[in-house]
Amino acid sequence: GLSCVCQPGFRMVSNNGGPSVTCEKCPENMSGVTKDGWNCITCPKGLTPEGKCRCLDNEILVERSIDGILLNEALCIQCNGSDHSFSASDALGNRCIRCEQTFINASKSCDCSSPNILTGGLCFSASENLPPKGIATVRFGQIGITLISAWFLKNLQASASACWVYSNLTACQALGNMCVMNMNSLTSSNTDACGLFQYIYANTARLGFVHSISFWRHNLPWLYYGDQPGLASQVLETHFPTRFSFKGANKDIKLQFIAASFDAEGNFLKWQSLEGGVLQLCPDTQTKLNAAYVFGTTYEQNCKIPISKILLDFANPVFYDIFLQYDDDEGEQYLWDVPVLNLNLQYNEMFVNQGSNRNNWLLTRRLFLVDALSGKDNDLGKLPRIIRIASKITISVRLATPTQRGTIYPPLITVAYTDVLIQNPDTQSVMVSFSVIYEMNQSEAQIQTDIALGVLGGLAVLWSLLKTAGWKRRTGSSMIDLQTVFKFLLFYAGDLANVFFVITVGTGIYWLVFFKAQQFVSVFLPLPSQEEDFVTYVGCAFSLKALQLLHKLVSQLTVDIFFIDWERPKGKVLKAVEGEGVVKSAAAPVSIWRTYFIANEWNEIQTVRKINPLFQVLAVLFFLEVVGFSNLALMDSSSSLTRSSAGYVAPWSRVLRFGVSAALWLAIAFLQIIYFAVFYERFVEDKITQFIDLCCMSNISVFLLSHSCFGYYIHGRSVHGHADTNMEEMSMNLKREAENLCSQRGLIPNTDVQTFQISISRKMRLQYDRIHETLTRRRGPARLLDSSANTFEQNTKAYNTMNKFLGSFIDHVHKEMDYIVKDKLLLEQVLGMEFMEPIEKSIFYNDERHSFTDVLYYGNETTLLIFDILFFSVVDLASQSFVLAAILTYLQQEIFRFIRNTVGQKNLASKTLVDERFLI
Repeated sequence: GLSCVCQPGFRMVSNNGGPSVTCEKCPENMSGVTKDGWNCITCPKGLTPEGKCRCLDNEILVERSIDGILLNEALCIQCNGSDHSFSASDALGNRCIRCEQTFINASKSCDCSSPNILTGGLCFSASENLPPKGIATVRFGQIGITLISAWFLKNLQASASACWVYSNLTACQALGNMCVMNMNSLTSSNTDACGLFQYIYANTARLGFVHSISFWRHNLPWLYYGDQPGLASQVLETHFPTRFSFKGANKDIKLQFIAASFDAEGNFLKWQSLEGGVLQLCPDTQTKLNAAYVFGTTYEQNCKIPISKILLDFANPVFYDIFLQYDDDEGEQYLWDVPVLNLNLQYNEMFVNQGSNRNNWLLTRRLFLVDALSGKDNDLGKLPRIIRIASKITISVRLATPTQRGTIYPPLITVAYTDVLIQNPDTQSVMVSFSVIYEMNQSEAQIQTDIALGVLGGLAVLWSLLKTAGWKRRTGSSMIDLQTVFKFLLFYAGDLANVFFVITVGTGIYWLVFFKAQQFVSVFLPLPSQEEDFVTYVGCAFSLKALQLLHKLVSQLTVDIFFIDWERPKGKVLKAVEGEGVVKSAAAPVSIWRTYFIANEWNEIQTVRKINPLFQVLAVLFFLEVVGFSNLALMDSSSSLTRSSAGYVAPWSRVLRFGVSAALWLAIAFLQIIYFAVFYERFVEDKITQFIDLCCMSNISVFLLSHSCFGYYIHGRSVHGHADTNMEEMSMNLKREAENLCSQRGLIPNTDVQTFQISISRKMRLQYDRIHETLTRRRGPARLLDSSANTFEQNTKAYNTMNKFLGSFIDHVHKEMDYIVKDKLLLEQVLGMEFMEPIEKSIFYNDERHSFTDVLYYGNETTLLIFDILFFSVVDLASQSFVLAAILTYLQQEIFRFIRNTVGQKNLASKTLVDERFLI
């Protein structure tokens, strides 16, 4: 709250606290005010600016007698510095105390007169071998300022001298702290804080070592591990003497970091655990702060902190020596030193710790969070000109070797400091971060991935060559031209996409299983920087698979298809001849509605899939977000599907996100395929088999060419001879067929095979093209409404000619374009190509697997499913949102389905002369 004080020369009459103060001016002959402010007194040696009595150095002010009576005139009594008392006034001038021992040692008095040397409140004899004259500068390299520090100016030389002459522990610690405030930087010629420390360290080997550690001298702080090349690698590759596990009794074990803390003057403060946010500048709950030290949990914390708050909370720096506590096999507790990698450290003007070569690193031991002391250049009581903040602290835990399960190397604390020039603390702020990462050598995994990629990529080349050879045979061409090379590249894109997909899915599931399920730790997850190759592979798989999908869509949307109507006219009808005025008998017309019906059914099954895409997306999203499978992708050791809302949530692993989502996609898709194949298509509805049955009931066959000389044939010729009949006769026909009272449906007598792969001769293809050219001369059957009668008759004639030609071809009428029916060899089925060339005769291959679905979505479920998985994963990796990925995946499914239906419908109308208006 607020309070009032009397002005100099006024004494208090009453003071009830706050602003309720009454003052009275002192008389001229008693112009001084006592220290308590209640009385006036005569001051023989003058007044201070505050109106109090002044005394000389080494004198104390006396205002009352020994019994407490106020004196009329203040006394200034000199402290006796002779041999018997060695007294001097204290810092406040209130009493005489024994003077500092260095004065007594140097001058046998409390006076440090020449030639003795007074520095930092200590007195040193001129005959003593003192350390070199120190440079009280602090270098702030980030902002390019080197200033003379008021703190260093006051304490550097004194601390160095006391440490050197007397091995004073506090002085040595204070000197070490000033070196740490100077970023532990070393040069060969400088005599700054670190130079003085190194001078003392190099010349005090007589002091011995602490705990047999050669870098730690008695009475000196342990600041460095040594500057020998390669020493850092040795330190960081020493096995930590305990083992860690994720399961069993050691589940959720914490890393027990212990810190020895010191103030800037070198005083030891206390031993303390790092839990509770000791090294974390960002505020948070205790639970979330302490989660940083749960073994196996990757921790990230960052925030923006106002400079005003930093100045308020960290007015005086605190220095920490970090240790890791562990128990041996007998339960004895030990401490293991934790090295520090200071990225701001300069060694001979070089930032040696910022490179990746560990052999050049210079490891240190001590760190601080905020230094608002060394940046004060004039008055220690004022705000600093510059402050230095530990803006980024990273604790990295590295796995030793996979063969030694549960063994780690000592943790490494990497710290980066930011220099802030104080201008307006209320508006200035700084970004700070704290993280804990777990890493292992990924070179072996990368080599195995590269080997798998090389081997599978080579096999993909061979497989693509076989596909290209099969495509060349199906097109009836033997020349290798530019189109062949382009086709090979398209085939290879799809096969290479499968290679990348297999490798990435295998990698994701591998890390998911082996990291989450391990008991004794043998693997750590890849770091975000180590995931870049993996993300690149996923991106390549998606791009190549998208190219393959577009290739397949274009192929499906350009197939040649024709519906062969086997129905024959029933009797004759009388028909007037236009322009002649006479009536002639003609064959009764055959209804076109059966053809329209089959065309609509074909149009409907063009985008039928083996799974339900909407259910697939919703099921994956349900298991990820509702059931909680997404929590398996967190970078922690827990395999639980739930997380506490009050607890810390680790960052996502992109490898695990891909592994979890891809595994769910594949598992749910596999279950859907099994369900549809085993139950739904058997007992509810099988649209592919239904279409074949409808073709037979409609007396219509489907002749389909996906390549120039290769395609598919669905034999739909009715065993009853006709299908254009009434309900009663149709029911009777179905009954006769069910009771086996008629022949079988197959193309070959006494067989049931209705679907075939066909490899047609070049002569057959040329005849087909000649007729088809007339059929499609008028692109788009909707134009028939405004076309001339002559064109209409030509198209109708061409349609009838094609129908008659294909029907006669199936009936073996054309001996020069005949065909044979045979089974495919097993190797032909495996390779997807035909060994025999249809030179003289076309070849019909029995196909009970309904391969004609290859020109439909149904036969390309694998490609569609992999594309959906990769699309979902790419969106998720970019947005880190399963919900957004699910929404966009469903939208792209609908967009491609719409394109496939729309363009496929136009192609169907164009190739079959079915008016598009009748395609629903």
